Amino acid sequence: MGGDGRYPYPKQVWSPAGGWWVRPSNWKSNTFIVATGIAGICYLVGKVSASKEQRYIAPTKQIPSAMWARQFQAEKKDL
Repeated sequence: MGGDGRYPYPKQVWSPAGGWWVRPSNWKSNTFIVATGIAGICYLVGKVSASKEQRYIAPTKQIPSAMWARQFQAEKKDL
């Protein structure tokens, strides 16, 4: 019930993914670093997008971007 153990493989084959049975010891820290980087980039893109958002026709109902868009924040202060 199950496969055989690890079989011999050619040592001269190089793979960018790590090859056969790769289990790097620091995969958790690498994953954390990459996830943090992706989250930071998404945050910066969202912040730039919210600062540049301009709606020429006011929405008729509440929209989520009104909570963080600069245009709507200025309107709230005027009220």
